[in-house]
Amino acid sequence: MTSATLDVPVQGTAKSPRKIGSWVWALPPVAALAVVFLYPLFLVVRQSLQPDTGGTSLKPYTDVFASTAFREALGTTVWLAVGSTVGCLVLGFALALIIAFVPFPGGKAVAKFIDVFLSFPSFLITLALLFVYGQVGMANGLWRDVTGAATGPFQFLTTPWGVLLAEITYFTPFVMRPLLAAFSQVETAQLEVASSLGARPARIVRQVILPEALPALAAGGALVLVMCLNEFGIVLFTGAKGVTTLPMLVYSKAILESDYPGACVVAVVNVAISVGLYGIYRVVSRRVGA
Repeated sequence: MTSATLDVPVQGTAKSPRKIGSWVWALPPVAALAVVFLYPLFLVVRQSLQPDTGGTSLKPYTDVFASTAFREALGTTVWLAVGSTVGCLVLGFALALIIAFVPFPGGKAVAKFIDVFLSFPSFLITLALLFVYGQVGMANGLWRDVTGAATGPFQFLTTPWGVLLAEITYFTPFVMRPLLAAFSQVETAQLEVASSLGARPARIVRQVILPEALPALAAGGALVLVMCLNEFGIVLFTGAKGVTTLPMLVYSKAILESDYPGACVVAVVNVAISVGLYGIYRVVSRRVGA
């Protein structure tokens, strides 16, 4: 009895070094996160509260919010991000359906290429579109050679629609990747039973496949929406005139106007929108089971 009672405090004291050790191991990544991300973010927020006249005030925020350029950039950013997300969801869902459920030669190679495509920089896709549809691209060059016209008909890349096309082209695989993973988990027996009961393909997609794909659609759509809100390279490389998004406005104020407090204000707004959308995505993903 005496030895048994003496073993209890010994076991209790043996757990304390493990708890201390876990805190020690957690400190380096937390410190690295604070130095690499949180401290620079703090500097941006602090600079947004320090006008050029000195002191600390909300004047940079009131000046930026009152400017027409900021309101137009905010509206352009939102509609481009929402439009690109909707386009990516529709196109990505259709392409993922074909790759996953329509057997054709090279289907596996196409699915693997999507993984490679995700590593491409956004400006590379934009340059490819410029080579095809730019003012001196192949399509306009072919039109000039055939008709003898001085200019070609494809001038949309320098408009907001060109930016929209470039973003849909680049971000669609980010929707397809989680969809293909979700479709691989769909039981083919369910599809065969539904087909044998007389269900048409559209009904099978709507009642069998789509419910299984909702979490993947939510995840892919939320990712694309946040990435489109912060996209800079595509807008810059298309050279679209009059298309100013929030990231482009940050660049313009910081580099062209040397208005660093104003640039930091726009950056803080952009970060706040992105974090807010991520929070909404987390709530929605829990409800749909993502």
